[in-house]
Amino acid sequence: METREAITLDTRAQQRLMVLTHVMAGELGRAEAAAVLGLSVRQVRRLLDRYRAHGAAAFVHGNRGRTPVNRLDDPVRAQIVDLATTTYAGFNPVHLAETLAEEVGLMLSARTLRRILVAANVPQVRTRRPPKHRSRRERMARAGMLLQVDGSRHDWLEGRGPMLTLIGGIDDATGVFTGATFRAQEDGAGYFTVLAQTAAAYGLPVALYSDQHGIFIKDPNRAPTLAEQLAGKRSTTQVRRALEQAGIGWIGATSPQAKGRIERGWGTAQDRLRSELRRAGAATIEQANAVLAAYLARHNERFAVPPADREPAWRAWPAGLSAEAVFCFHYPRRVAPDATLSWEGRTLALPPRADGRSWAGTGVIVEERLDGSLWVSHGGLEYPLREAPPAPVVLRARHLNREPLADLAAASRPETRPALPSAATTRRPMRDPNHPWRRYPAVRPW
Repeated sequence: METREAITLDTRAQQRLMVLTHVMAGELGRAEAAAVLGLSVRQVRRLLDRYRAHGAAAFVHGNRGRTPVNRLDDPVRAQIVDLATTTYAGFNPVHLAETLAEEVGLMLSARTLRRILVAANVPQVRTRRPPKHRSRRERMARAGMLLQVDGSRHDWLEGRGPMLTLIGGIDDATGVFTGATFRAQEDGAGYFTVLAQTAAAYGLPVALYSDQHGIFIKDPNRAPTLAEQLAGKRSTTQVRRALEQAGIGWIGATSPQAKGRIERGWGTAQDRLRSELRRAGAATIEQANAVLAAYLARHNERFAVPPADREPAWRAWPAGLSAEAVFCFHYPRRVAPDATLSWEGRTLALPPRADGRSWAGTGVIVEERLDGSLWVSHGGLEYPLREAPPAPVVLRARHLNREPLADLAAASRPETRPALPSAATTRRPMRDPNHPWRRYPAVRPW
């Protein structure tokens, strides 16, 4: 008995079968069938010939059921699944495709890797929310016109170490991370480090764009004090003072979406950088910063875009300023008469002034720099501070009842030690007749 194989036709094949059936019945012409199917008359004639010879099987594609010639071998697919679940666990398909091409030599697209992982029931690393409508601000035209900075508090080490905050800055025009560092908290030292890295590698930006954190703005809703009213400006934070000194403008964002460039950068970093930290086994802040330095170069190479205007807007350092002296903490102090000043319970000595004058009573600025060193700034010059020598011992004459050494030795023995005088035998010393109390008669009320 002859057995027939069941044929499954998709929607397009069913449409062609129905139209060509009407053509063979004489109810529809070839030109009309070509217009309905969106084919040429020549192709309709070919389909009719195949339909007469093979029936409905003529509409099944000839490669159905065959293994594609470009399909990866099963050992290679097993190797990819093994690497994606062990060495590169947590890597998203795009990140995994780039890493496999760079380190293993497997040139595969992210779409192919995604299909392989889905077929192997490997769960997706990151689920994306559906996009919402939001009008996007155009990028700045030139690099260096606007630097977006922020801090991302996240479990970067995934339980292997403490919670860390990644502080970084990204150029608005190119999307390049100009500097970043891991800190225990979002603090001024972290932003100073990022600004110093940016200045060393690129230059000074025209403006800085950040949220209204207390690091940048101090109590915006309070009324100005009398001293601030007399000075004509409000007191600033350490970071704002450094920005003003370097000539960098500050813009405060009112929502996270306003600085979406760096917020999207955090999303990418929390996916890719966290996988790199896991792969390296980083468990301390020092190890995390070492991995971060290598990651930033690859991130910028992968995601940087060319600016609309090739002419950069980065500015060189002003004459007479240094990054170490500007991007640090400043504290006003007044110098003591012995050319020293107090600092955290210690006494620090100043070197001689360049003009040879005395430091006594001079108001100076103590600079606590990022490397921990202490400097003094005065009159446009900087002087290193050092520990002051200990204060000399004050020697003065004391009233002592000196006795011969033999008598002192005998008196130290318990059996020869004299008894203490009683209160009855103790006599009070006579006051000096020339004491000031005796020069004036006592004033009596009667």
